[in-house]
Amino acid sequence: DFSNPNNLDMIVQYASLKKCGVVIATTGYTPEQELELEKLAKSVPIVKSANFSLGITVMKHVLEDITPVLRDAFDIEVLEKHHNKKLDAPSGTAKMLVDILNSNGGFDKKYGRVGIGLRGKDIGIHAIRGGNIVGEHTVMFAGEDEIIEIKHVASSKRIFAVGALEAARFIHRKKLEGKTGAYSIEDVLFAKDLNC
Repeated sequence: DFSNPNNLDMIVQYASLKKCGVVIATTGYTPEQELELEKLAKSVPIVKSANFSLGITVMKHVLEDITPVLRDAFDIEVLEKHHNKKLDAPSGTAKMLVDILNSNGGFDKKYGRVGIGLRGKDIGIHAIRGGNIVGEHTVMFAGEDEIIEIKHVASSKRIFAVGALEAARFIHRKKLEGKTGAYSIEDVLFAKDLNC
């Protein structure tokens, strides 16, 4: 499901009735809807991710490795760009990246920058909407006399379909093994063997 959070009740009902696995890329769920997904994962296998791209998955791993080294000496900004029809801002992928960058909870989240004031211990998060941009996510570490940028550009939505098909195959295998549970795209792409 790559649709809309409003469709979750229908998806949960169908998956519960048919006992089929679910691949979910929809973002913007409420905390109550997230609880519904946790409950569903007790009866069927689910792969849920804000982004099914191999490149974003690798980017997440890179950020997990370098952020602990850079977080104290560099300012961190996240910039995401999407087409002018995208409803949510910032994107689910940007939020996911910020969660990785702020895994220790030491930063405030600053959505956009406006007004007068010195930068605090925060991660700036910026969203751009325009044209037919499929998706771009940039994490910038700005230090004294040097800048490191980690950037992913999606040129077509085909990359998400490739990841979703891999997730569907993964779910099918889990279903054949009689396993339920909540899985991530990392579980799919890096073949972690989780016993759920």
